Amino acid sequence: MARTREQHLVDTFVTLTDTLVSEYDTVDLLQTLVDNAAALFDASAAGILLVNEQQELEVIASTSERSTFIGLMQLDAGEGPCVEAFTSGMTVIVEDARSMRRRWPRFAELSAELGYASVHSIPLRLRDTTLGSMNLFRESEGTLNRNDAVAARALTDVATISILQQRSAEQAVLVQEQLKRALESRVSIEQAKGFLAHTYRLDLDTAFDVLRKYARSHQSRIAEVARDVVNRVIVIPPPTAPDPQSESESESEGR
Repeated sequence: MARTREQHLVDTFVTLTDTLVSEYDTVDLLQTLVDNAAALFDASAAGILLVNEQQELEVIASTSERSTFIGLMQLDAGEGPCVEAFTSGMTVIVEDARSMRRRWPRFAELSAELGYASVHSIPLRLRDTTLGSMNLFRESEGTLNRNDAVAARALTDVATISILQQRSAEQAVLVQEQLKRALESRVSIEQAKGFLAHTYRLDLDTAFDVLRKYARSHQSRIAEVARDVVNRVIVIPPPTAPDPQSESESESEGR
């Protein structure tokens, strides 16, 4: 039986709050957040920017190469809702192309090229500490309804608390080191995605899905698996085509 939207939202909260009582992979946590947020809130794509030691933003998680690209372009341009949500510590909502052009001309031009018409950007913020921003890109104009906006902010808050949990003065260095490792992990992940894409003739989104599924099935951190793939320590088998009969049975069960 297919999950209802309410069950999906509850499951996402449970997954994120589990990190409060156990060890977790920061990259995988944030990837889980953007994947579920995009599905729950009818976004075409989602991405997270995280601040590094030099207080510069970097793309740490995204649902597609397209959302990664638009995040990078905002950083290069030094403008856009994702950057503003981080610098202001406030949620930034852009509901149409006209508003984008008025506020961020360069970002608006890129958004139009990629087919995005509205953006909802939420800071990863706890009190006076802001770590980055989560951004929901939509191909239709308009804004999230009030309930969805509250739920999206709540999910973002849980992820932020998970990263900053039990932070104190003596733990500040440890927290910063954790964020540094997360950003460094992304480099290995991008290299592994490229290797798998080239080896098996996959697009980069599919290559990342193969990498992530392998890490989960072997109960390993995705960054560790990525490094082992790049260093030829492990060989991830190529993805197999789905069994048409199994797909038909799954569709029947979901009806």
